Amino acid sequence: MKPSTIFKSAFSFLLASALVAATGLAMAPSAHSATYSLPNSPTAVTSYLGSSGVVVRWTPGADVEPGVTGFVVSAGAGSCPIFVPVKANNVVTMPVVIGQPAGTPVVQAVNEYGFSQPKASTKSYTAAQLATVASPTNKAVQVLQLSDLHGAIEVGTSFGAALLASNWEADRKANVATIALSSGDNIGAAPPISTEFEEVPTIETLNAIKLDVSIPGNHEHDRNLDHLNKMIGISNFQWVVSNYDAESLAVLKSGTKAMKNFTIIERGGVKVGVVGSNTPETIEQVFPGNLDYKTSAGEKKTITINPGVSGVNKAITEAKAAGAEIVIALLHQGWLQNADGTAKGQLNELAAQIKGAAAIYGGHSHQTFASVTPGTIRTTPVVLGQTRNAGVEYTRTQICIKREKVVGQSIQHVLKAAAPTINTGVVSTVTTQDVAAAAMVKSYKDQLTAKLDVKIGTVSGVFPRGGSPAVERSGETPMGNYIADLMRAKYKTDFAVQNGGGIRDTFPAKTYIPANTSLVRTGTGALDVTLGDAFTVFPFGNQIATSVVTGENLWKALENGVGGNYPGDGRFPQISGFKFSFDSTKPAGSRIVEVTKLDGTAIPKDGKQYTITTLDFVIYGGDGYVNVFSPDQAKVQGALLDLFVDALKADLAAGKVTQVPAADGRIKKVA
Repeated sequence: MKPSTIFKSAFSFLLASALVAATGLAMAPSAHSATYSLPNSPTAVTSYLGSSGVVVRWTPGADVEPGVTGFVVSAGAGSCPIFVPVKANNVVTMPVVIGQPAGTPVVQAVNEYGFSQPKASTKSYTAAQLATVASPTNKAVQVLQLSDLHGAIEVGTSFGAALLASNWEADRKANVATIALSSGDNIGAAPPISTEFEEVPTIETLNAIKLDVSIPGNHEHDRNLDHLNKMIGISNFQWVVSNYDAESLAVLKSGTKAMKNFTIIERGGVKVGVVGSNTPETIEQVFPGNLDYKTSAGEKKTITINPGVSGVNKAITEAKAAGAEIVIALLHQGWLQNADGTAKGQLNELAAQIKGAAAIYGGHSHQTFASVTPGTIRTTPVVLGQTRNAGVEYTRTQICIKREKVVGQSIQHVLKAAAPTINTGVVSTVTTQDVAAAAMVKSYKDQLTAKLDVKIGTVSGVFPRGGSPAVERSGETPMGNYIADLMRAKYKTDFAVQNGGGIRDTFPAKTYIPANTSLVRTGTGALDVTLGDAFTVFPFGNQIATSVVTGENLWKALENGVGGNYPGDGRFPQISGFKFSFDSTKPAGSRIVEVTKLDGTAIPKDGKQYTITTLDFVIYGGDGYVNVFSPDQAKVQGALLDLFVDALKADLAAGKVTQVPAADGRIKKVA
């Protein structure tokens, strides 16, 4: 499909409700109780050209909880959407911008949980018709945004560099006032095509797709600050973070390029400010020392990442004082779940405290979310958005400015598979790959094939990584059982613990695509796995370490694992040699219900010592496991990746298919 066709036909797809039902691939925020739900769609949507725009009328759907807060009326890419509070009349004049492309008005109800499915007007409009009611006092900004790409630059289940470049180029044709943003974790926890080349291919990908601004996520700090500065130096886009103190910000630079606390992008006659923040938990989530630097006097210091939104709000004020007409906030914090009538997560909590942003985008928790916070007489509505990880989708947002005031925003999740989205029906994608971006990826891929396409084993099926959030961050998972059992058996300890966030893909890996097409990767029989798959599942280079743990500290460690931002936090423990149960409804720090040996014998909170195998990252306090696994008695044994690969090779040499283990109930969530 040609890019010009995309925008003319996108809204005709909205009527294909049968396709939406059939594919069922959208990752919509879902209620966790029959009492609560996303809103029902409006009905009876009609429209006509008025004197100052498109007049749209609708009938609200049946009431739900949480209550509908308003309606978003839009007409797709390049349009000027408007937000209508729920108490207003169900009719509005949608502004039209000069040069707006053809489209069909659609109406969506919105509540705290998210958007209803769209309901399209019975009438569509050509660009020529819209031009008759367009006004130069109306402006529309289009925002393309992704998060947690994690080096997924190959076209597969991900857009990859080549399809992101072509899709974003097509999107820009609908509106010259388009900016492209990332909410962090572009690099780190990545497949070999990025990690084996020090993440340079991913930065080249972001340059190729013409990214404008990115904030750092915790994984930008997976290597030392010299590496991050190297990434800043080769980036054609601006890095921004507003919650690092001034001295920390000053050390993040390379030549004339430097991290800033805000930036302003002028595009299509509109000045857009961008601010952002990284998660303060970064210091727990990266290897000790990765945030350290030396002053000019030789003094050792550590990057300071401030919690809360004071830095973001200060940067918003500064950006507006510097001329920004609107400001967008990027947060490396995420939505976690819809439960009990509330959208829960750090993204939602922090967004409620941010003042003056027209749009706030999250990340970090690897989930899909979108909603709108209604405005007041004094404040404008604010759109919230977040994408899943590994480049499987991006958001496309329209922000409407009428007489210098934001009056509305619409947001689409564009999926690589052109599947239904959470709020705008089926959205088409461009399937022609950008030639230059494809060639760049191929040049790196060709250097890896001989090394990484080596078959290391066969498995009875795919080790899954499904769930929302990914299952290794919320409960027992086959790969967690497999690797923890291997660790305990190899080093003959009582227990083993692997942090769930260390498991980064399915196995065989979705984001590793072998060049060797003779390998069996799909089907119901045994599947071939390669060294590249292993590198993709365990990309961090962690070493295994053995130590001791008391019963008291084991309970503390498990409380850490199920606390914090459960579900969705990488600290969740995958275990071997014992069992535990937890209640997620209890306050963090008091969620562990029971800890027992495999035979059911209780493990009390006392001083009795047990031997344990875990990772060096965890031993030394990573993911919040501070001083629970006796680092002073730890012994580093060998690479986690070697243990994993050797076990698979041993099965292959013996003519065995490695079996995907079944869950055995070692971890139980009681509520």
